[in-house]
Amino acid sequence: MTGNKLSIKEIEHKDVKLIADYWFNSDNEYLLNMGVDVEKLPAREDFITMLQTQITLPYNEKKVYGVVWYVDDKPIGHSNLNPLVYKDHGYMHLHIWHEQYRNKGYGIDFIKMSTAAYFNNLKLKKLYCQPNAFNPSPNKTLEKAGFRLVKEYITTPGSITFEQVVKLWETNGAII
Repeated sequence: MTGNKLSIKEIEHKDVKLIADYWFNSDNEYLLNMGVDVEKLPAREDFITMLQTQITLPYNEKKVYGVVWYVDDKPIGHSNLNPLVYKDHGYMHLHIWHEQYRNKGYGIDFIKMSTAAYFNNLKLKKLYCQPNAFNPSPNKTLEKAGFRLVKEYITTPGSITFEQVVKLWETNGAII
């Protein structure tokens, strides 16, 4: 990671295809390891339409909000909040699109930058993240980034996931 320039930007219309490619071109084993039920994925066009719509809404009307992660000005992943309640809380998701960028030490910085954007733009009181308990990378990274482990429990953490054991992490923004 030494020498790489890391940055984030709000998701823009030009990013939607990259995000859709990530979801719809990833292999099933990778998605399964994240806890995704591929049968619950919406049609690609519906997914694209939803993202395009959310991008145009003012912050106080968004149900989904996210940022794209850049290494040396190249987009390599994204984070998004879903669900999201403006001026209250959001559930953060973390995605590095290509394997060559995973486990390189970028996660802590990206989480801190994303967290700052979420608290600043959406006026949140709390930010949560609940990765699959058996997916070590995000759990270690959240801890190193300063999130507090609240509990481990069984839930269906999202509209495209199956029931699973997750670790619930939270911050009130103090890490930024």
